[in-house]
Amino acid sequence: MKILKFGGTSVGSVEALKALKAVIKTNLDQKEQIIIVVSAMGGVTNQLLKMAENAVERLDFSTSLLELEKRHFAVIKELVPLQQQNQVLTKLKLYFQELEDILQGISSLQELSAKTKDAVLSFGEKSSAFMISRILKTIHEKTEFLDASLVIKTDSSYGNAKVDFEQTNFLVKDYFEHHKEELVVVTGFISSDNQQKITTLGRGGSDYTAAILGAALDASQIEIWTDVNGMMTADPRRVKKAFSMEELSYTEAMELSFFGAKVIYPPTMIPAFLKKIPIVIKNTFEPDFEGTYIKHDLKPTQTIIRGISSVDHISIINIEGSGMVGKAGFSGRLFSLLSREQVNVILITQSSSEHSITFAVNPDDALKAKALIELEFELELQAGKLEPVKIETNLSILAIVGENMKKTPGISGKLFNALGRNGVNVVAIAQGSSEYNISVIIYQQDLSKALNAVHDAFFAELQKTLNVFVVGVGNIGTELLNQINGHQEFLAKNNLINIKILGLINTKKMLIDTDGIDLAHWKAALDSSSAKANLEEFVAQMKALNLPNCVFIDNTASPYPSKFYKEAFEANISVVTCNKIANSGAYSQFADLKNTAQKHGVDFYYETNVGAGLPIIKTLSDLIVSGDKIAKIEAILSGTISFIFNNFKGEHNFHDVVKQAQEKGYTEPDPRDDLGGIDFMRKMLILARNAGFEVEASDVNLGAILPQNCAEAPNVDAFYQELKNSNAYFEKMKKDAAQAGKVLRYIGKLENGKVEISLQSVGADHPFYALSGSDNIIAFTTDRYNETQMVVKGPGAGAAVTAAGVFADLVKVGASKS
Repeated sequence: MKILKFGGTSVGSVEALKALKAVIKTNLDQKEQIIIVVSAMGGVTNQLLKMAENAVERLDFSTSLLELEKRHFAVIKELVPLQQQNQVLTKLKLYFQELEDILQGISSLQELSAKTKDAVLSFGEKSSAFMISRILKTIHEKTEFLDASLVIKTDSSYGNAKVDFEQTNFLVKDYFEHHKEELVVVTGFISSDNQQKITTLGRGGSDYTAAILGAALDASQIEIWTDVNGMMTADPRRVKKAFSMEELSYTEAMELSFFGAKVIYPPTMIPAFLKKIPIVIKNTFEPDFEGTYIKHDLKPTQTIIRGISSVDHISIINIEGSGMVGKAGFSGRLFSLLSREQVNVILITQSSSEHSITFAVNPDDALKAKALIELEFELELQAGKLEPVKIETNLSILAIVGENMKKTPGISGKLFNALGRNGVNVVAIAQGSSEYNISVIIYQQDLSKALNAVHDAFFAELQKTLNVFVVGVGNIGTELLNQINGHQEFLAKNNLINIKILGLINTKKMLIDTDGIDLAHWKAALDSSSAKANLEEFVAQMKALNLPNCVFIDNTASPYPSKFYKEAFEANISVVTCNKIANSGAYSQFADLKNTAQKHGVDFYYETNVGAGLPIIKTLSDLIVSGDKIAKIEAILSGTISFIFNNFKGEHNFHDVVKQAQEKGYTEPDPRDDLGGIDFMRKMLILARNAGFEVEASDVNLGAILPQNCAEAPNVDAFYQELKNSNAYFEKMKKDAAQAGKVLRYIGKLENGKVEISLQSVGADHPFYALSGSDNIIAFTTDRYNETQMVVKGPGAGAAVTAAGVFADLVKVGASKS
């Protein structure tokens, strides 16, 4: 025998009831006895409650009552054969007339007791179950309707009655012993006391009804049919990557359900747990999906946690004071008071000093709880032994749950690292001795971000999503987007990273799409955007979205985007940049950015500031972190200058080589921006600072390449003319070097904290002698690499190479957020 329970969404419309009917038919075809438990149609219970509240205030309830009637009648006219409709409509009409009489009584007396409220609410289930029993007669003639109040007996705690299992089990067994051949449709949620008055089983009571019947009849399985594919690893409305859990233990399911997973009601599992009856969560609208099994004998799993649950809205109450320290019975007095007054406490945490207690309650109960505490502890408050009771609002609870958490080290660290890196402040923490649950209270505004960050952290088999905002879509930006688009599949498979571009901005337009921008058509989307470029607004929107694993990428050479780096860090957003402006400005600015990023636990990657895609800063950092000491660094860090001097030999004159470099796109529009050495100086400055030296631009000894007449020419054309006029000057340099068996190289050197850049002649014994093309090269002399230097060499210019470096930094952000 199986118990099939259908929730409000599964019985809430004609289409839903057709799906229910198909599920029932499939089960009947399997020749196993089934019992059906149903809830009221979706939304009806709330509608009934509102009608009762209106009645007690003598407000109109007749309109809602008519809507309720029409809704049920419309279903009957659609799904019950015409010749049988009159009987069903008549029965429902009697229900609604009885309901109207009760509501009129409430209105006359202007009183709504818990007992009367239960009577009103019962009509949702009675109407639904009777209607469905008549719909199912079309597929099984022997279908009966059972009002559960006839067989489920409780005490008289109206609104949340306690079941008398001895009497209930007897009545349930007796009824079904005499109805073995019938398909029985039972009302969920409702029951009765020994005076035959209607009681209700509390929130989720229809689930509880199914479990009570299943336990009494030793059912083989209890199926909860709803509108989702089982229990999910997190709230799918907030976490798009949430997925269905194949199976759970009863303990795990109860923990998840208590903390907000509304698929199943926690008390449901107690009767099933005691009888070891499996509970299956199934989707009425996708009946072929396996769903989630809640049972004893679970398969082994490597997953540390089963799921992440949450409560959206809570308030916390803080009580503190010296009068609590060592005071036996204080907690008992406090929580007995709250229990007596029906204030449900969701979570409790207490300091080890016993100086303070914090507990979470439903926001609707917060003021009531505060007033009760102030009355109960009035003398302690007046004597100053307790501080004034404080309420904090706009909070949420996030809880990770799983039996594998027990005795597994590092769980808390992983949880708090995920929260901390994303700027989620933890207000309070609670962990039971069972170690099945760690709960944290956080600010409500951070809940979605926290859920996604924690979900990414614990479910490693899923791709981690980086939410990326890109400034600058010129040569480098365009190449970067193309590279990301071409490597998404590779990243997903090999790095478990999904890069989601949410924002783009250039000098004219900006585009933000929270669903992600299609990188195959990003240019058209940006061009068609109606939003004019406004970097301040762009950053404001990025921050307002409050997303986990967020990255701000600066592909420009403009000083303006760097003004927003610190703001991004303070919003727990990582920054990746190929823009050298921020790191080569005042040292205080560089240090401030580094410290701010470290303080907020986010990444600041700028490998492409020095040597484009070459791993220069990483290599330097690895040497220092591993304890090596830097004695000297020599480098050629300009691909443009490298190309010019690598080709300035033989019969080639300087003017023609510079012209060729410009035609190949190696130089800026004015080649003096490269040949002046300023860009090179910035790179050496950044290198020195990463080596640990507080160096300013004014400290760098920058040697000249160009004679004064060339450097000071009024425009580019004049500059080229002056290069021709100075041909003898350049030829002499080349000739002198050649005669000495050397070549010209523009070299930066860092030694003893001093930086100098100069044009030098180097011989065949120098590592820079054989440099070719536009390559960059850097040589590290350290304690370990003393006799033979460590040399890093490769392409140091070009959009593709630089974009690849930015891309690599972005992937590092993903790896660091594991």
